[in-house]
Amino acid sequence: MSPEDIAKLPYRPCVGVMLANTDGALFVGQRLDSETPAWQMPQGGIDPGETPREAALRELCEETGVTPDLVTVEDETDDWLTYDLPHEIVPRIWKGQFKGQCQKWVLMRFHGRDEQVNIATDHPEFSEWRWLPADEVVDQIVPFKRAVYEQALARFRDKL
Repeated sequence: MSPEDIAKLPYRPCVGVMLANTDGALFVGQRLDSETPAWQMPQGGIDPGETPREAALRELCEETGVTPDLVTVEDETDDWLTYDLPHEIVPRIWKGQFKGQCQKWVLMRFHGRDEQVNIATDHPEFSEWRWLPADEVVDQIVPFKRAVYEQALARFRDKL
C-alpha cells in the first residue's frame, strides 16, 4: 500500500483501559505476538451497540481476566485520541482496513488481588504483565503509541 492509500483509510474505533492498582501503579502487558518489547495496556475494538465504557469493561475481562466487580470506573477521556500505525504494518493489521486507531480511554481502579489477574485467557494477548509507576509507563510502550499514552496519562494524572 502506498502512503497515499494509507492516508485515505479511516481510524478503527477502539477503547484503551488504564488499570490502576490501589498504590497508583498501572497494568501493562507484553504483547504475545511481538518478539521485541511491546508493552501496552488492555485495548480493543468497540462492538456494534456498545458504549466505550462497556467495551472497556469487556476488553479488560477478555485480556486480563479482571471482571467488572473487581474494578471501579473512575474517569473517561472526553476526546478520541488517535495514533497511526507504521506504514509497513498497515497491510498486515485488520486486513489493511484502518490506518490506526481512535481511542476513548477509561481509567479503572483495581480492587482485587494480583492472583485475580489472569492473562491466560481464551484468546491471550499478553505473554507477561506487571504493575508500573505512571511515570515509567510511556518509555515501555511501543513508540508509535507513546503520544496517545502521554495524552491519556495527562488526562488522568490527578486521579493516579
